Amino acid sequence: MQKIIFVQGGGIGFDQEQAVRRIISAAGVTLDWQTFPAGWASQSQGLPVLPEEMLKAVRETGIALKTKLLTPPNNSLSNFNIQFRKELGLYASVRPVHNLAGLPSRFSGVDFLLIREITEDLYTSTEHEIVPGVVQSFKIVTEAACLRFFRFAFELVKKQGRKSMHCIHKANILKLADGLYLDCFRRVARDYPDIQPKEMIVDNCCMQMVSRPQQFEALAAGNLYGDLLSDLGAGLVGGISSTLAINHGQGIRVYDAIHGGSRESIGPDKANPLPLLLPAIEMLKEIGKGKAAERISHAIETVLLAGKTRTADLGGNASTTEFTDAIVKAL
Repeated sequence: MQKIIFVQGGGIGFDQEQAVRRIISAAGVTLDWQTFPAGWASQSQGLPVLPEEMLKAVRETGIALKTKLLTPPNNSLSNFNIQFRKELGLYASVRPVHNLAGLPSRFSGVDFLLIREITEDLYTSTEHEIVPGVVQSFKIVTEAACLRFFRFAFELVKKQGRKSMHCIHKANILKLADGLYLDCFRRVARDYPDIQPKEMIVDNCCMQMVSRPQQFEALAAGNLYGDLLSDLGAGLVGGISSTLAINHGQGIRVYDAIHGGSRESIGPDKANPLPLLLPAIEMLKEIGKGKAAERISHAIETVLLAGKTRTADLGGNASTTEFTDAIVKAL
């Protein structure tokens, strides 16, 4: 039986967890779940934010399903999700961006990968106040991290049979930092002659994404640009509830819900389970449960196309339980 480390970050993650477990079980898949609290869910119990036992289990198992890690209401400085990635050495985040049948969106025929480097750039929050009123932030770009990232990106694109990849940059202005990033892309691209390398300045990329997103097969972006483009991509295909993230490290894959919140703000049994269910489907594919993954995907589309049962964020008034009931029935 496949062991899965489940990382519970709190809030609506509890509702999402119960829904996803129930749906996977209804699809005929039995998993050995090992659950750990993290973030606010752990801290509220007087435990470390990232328990060492949990990190060890993820490293040993190499696979985890994770809800969003919430921070305490009075803590606006910490980001437990970034800390989680750093502790596990996760260096690439993959966001599949594609239409979901039954979910209204501004575009059709969208299907690309947003591949984001997640260890450096401005997102490392390396900054300080030089003197009162003057703050300095550092954009760190290294050859080693860029080469590792692009090798991963090209291998993924090759595995999925995609024929092109755009490198998203601002090397026309940041000639050293983004210049190094772009140079690494060109060097790695030479080893993959079957994949057409393309280059695009990030501001032009934003315009192209909201005018003709169907042109893209894969986009490789640095940490900050990738974060912005990820949410822009979500907006193309129906919103944040239609997306997921798969974060990769050395021998580790974390299937991540990127949308979460507190029960106080969203309400108990009001959460949409899709932000956790969609990464769970990708996880099932990777562990050899592809048929069950297809059945769950079809059930989701059946419910969405019927349009009768939707949570509030999808324009309806169904509870988490009612939405889950509908998916289980469709199975």
